[in-house]
Amino acid sequence: MHHPAGLTSAEVAERVARGEVNDVPLRSSRSTADIVRGNVFTRFNAIIGVLWVIMLIVAPIQDSLFGFVIVANTGIGIVQELRAKKTLDGLAVIGEAKPTVRRDGRAAELSTSEIVLGDLIELGPGDKVVVDGVVAEADSLEIDESLLTGEADPVVKKPGDRMMSGSFVVAGGGAFTATKVGREAYAAQLAEEASRFTLVHSELRNGISTILKYVTWMMVPTAIGLVISQLVVKGDDFKDAVARTVGGIVPMIPEGLVLLTSVAFAVGVIRLGRKQCLVQELPAIEGLARVDVVCLDKTGTLTEGGMDVTELRPLNGSDESYVRKVLGALGESDPRPNASLQAIIDAYPDTVEWRCTESLPFSSARKYSGAAFSEGNGENSTWLLGAPDVLLPADDAALTDIDHLNQQGLRVLLLARTVHELDSPDVAADTRPTALVVLEQRLRPDAGDTLAYFAEQNVATKIISGDNAVSVGAVAGKLDMPGAANTVDARTLPTEREEMAKALDDNAVFGRVTPQQKRDMVAALQSHGHTVAMTGDGVNDVLALKDADIGVSMGSGSEATRAVAQIVLLNNSFATLPSVVAEGRRVIGNITRVATLFLTKTVYSVLLAVLVVCSQVEYPFLPRHLTLLSTLTIGVPAFFLALAPNKERARPHFVRRVMRYAIPGGVIAAAATFTTYLIARHHYSGEGALEAETSAATLTLFLVSMWVLAIVARPYTWWRLTLVATMAGAFLLVLVVPWLQSFFALKLVGVTMPWTAVAIAAVAALLLELAWRWVDRRFPA
Repeated sequence: MHHPAGLTSAEVAERVARGEVNDVPLRSSRSTADIVRGNVFTRFNAIIGVLWVIMLIVAPIQDSLFGFVIVANTGIGIVQELRAKKTLDGLAVIGEAKPTVRRDGRAAELSTSEIVLGDLIELGPGDKVVVDGVVAEADSLEIDESLLTGEADPVVKKPGDRMMSGSFVVAGGGAFTATKVGREAYAAQLAEEASRFTLVHSELRNGISTILKYVTWMMVPTAIGLVISQLVVKGDDFKDAVARTVGGIVPMIPEGLVLLTSVAFAVGVIRLGRKQCLVQELPAIEGLARVDVVCLDKTGTLTEGGMDVTELRPLNGSDESYVRKVLGALGESDPRPNASLQAIIDAYPDTVEWRCTESLPFSSARKYSGAAFSEGNGENSTWLLGAPDVLLPADDAALTDIDHLNQQGLRVLLLARTVHELDSPDVAADTRPTALVVLEQRLRPDAGDTLAYFAEQNVATKIISGDNAVSVGAVAGKLDMPGAANTVDARTLPTEREEMAKALDDNAVFGRVTPQQKRDMVAALQSHGHTVAMTGDGVNDVLALKDADIGVSMGSGSEATRAVAQIVLLNNSFATLPSVVAEGRRVIGNITRVATLFLTKTVYSVLLAVLVVCSQVEYPFLPRHLTLLSTLTIGVPAFFLALAPNKERARPHFVRRVMRYAIPGGVIAAAATFTTYLIARHHYSGEGALEAETSAATLTLFLVSMWVLAIVARPYTWWRLTLVATMAGAFLLVLVVPWLQSFFALKLVGVTMPWTAVAIAAVAALLLELAWRWVDRRFPA
């Protein structure tokens, strides 16, 4: 067979000069400019920025402190996203496809972007077709074009046939010449990406934007009312009226919430990157935390790739040395052996005199491979090697022995001689069984712990494998997986979705699953309301990974699976999954907590403004008071709480769960503060009365906000208690140090009023506890 040598170096250089290179823009993370733009130009920064400029003009610098919060927020956001980008880009290069390209008669792995027009690209099972082209050589080459055409059956390609980028090889091998590179082939890729690249549904992101929409709607009318009422009430001192108005508007904006969400996601990506886990989309972390069913493929997750031959059993009086020769020749006949054939090659060296005249590569649809030999002594023979339950009639006596072996978790291949030609459709009929080859899989050392982790976290594990059900069950049993005993042969599964979902809920181990069935199983589980994560490394897993809520692929897996997965485990260690799940739970659990803090503030600010407008009094606070309060009771603590460890399982309905705490919390805080303020207005009179009233109201609001923080920070650990205590201490400092008193315009006057403020806060704290307990009973999330 003549092999074309491919392009020469000179031809390559010439094409590069003409720009005929495959420079496809990478779908990597956002560019630096986008990250900066995205963090600087936000709706909040706009609102706060305008208010900041007004304050810098009319009031002393203490009242403009809130503006520096934007600067800090934006800076932190940019830095974290750039760090996450760096991690992602570094990992993306490792995970990238390296097609084998033949140039000057030598084959080498190049990165996709180095391919030029007319390059000769070699293909083997699982390789992705990276550019459009025409087949040059084909050795029973079967291509899956399902991502492009939706047609699940592999297409056999002959020399001269077209190849489409985005398809991949399922069986056989060959080479093709690139006819369209770069943007031109990219058209096909764009269409494919569009049909395939869906942003993971992020409840957190959607939830936060919903909340922000409501907040903006509440803010606008309240702010207008406040402006009018303050200018009417304080007819004389224009600047002070403006300052107090802004003081009322600023705290309505939960500016740190968006920042904290992106920071928490970014930190999650960086942490996982350190564990060799590539997260292709940020919200995928969140998705994993919601997962309650993980579907695992046996090969690659529970077992290592390699296998060893443990026994050879000749059947029907065959001669063992002859069988060894056949196996050696079979191993030699396949240029790209799979794991079980590799084990046979390692065990039985090839005999020189046998010559392979024709070969049939293994395909997962057929479940066997074959070859025809001329044996050197003039004899010709044709052999098949594959799954015994496919090659033998159902009543064959050998099958009972094979079942026993499968029950011990061994994998059994049958070597059979056939009378038909390899290309005839009934090649597997009337075979003559010659020998059984018994293979043992190597278990992964970490698989047991991982399964135990999922069981402990109430995540159901389903093992879905193309192998024999009994042997898969045995492997699961060796790893102490719950439910390993009830194994199901997928050929007996009902096709009707509801029935299938029941079968899936009741059992844990499924064998002999076809690729299409994997996809149906994912859909059936989802129809029962499960969030499904699917791991896979083979080409046959692509469709199922694409349909699952979260697709997890192995870094060594085929190109195609890496492209559709949201999470790629670069070190191929399935043991990383628990840390991914834990990371997701940490992010969501913590954001739900801190969102409660931020939104409580929004609720009480809006309510205070409404109360002020209705009762026509001055707004009690200057911006500096609320800057101090929100820094101590929300900003700083939220930052620590958002990045803390948190193991609770993520629950749905983010908006509802946050609002059911924030609304009663905000109402109680506003009511208590306003009560103190009104009492203080009766109590104080004369020069400096407003400052004294403000200070009393601030004290109440601070104490109530601290109590909200104290509730949110539960369950307590030493550092959470320290955090709450430090914040309270900082506020006390402001109250006792004279220059801080004047800087923040906070001075408690007399004895009666400050203690009244404390008493009101204490009642409010008690009400908070009762309200939140009632909410838990009344609106369980």
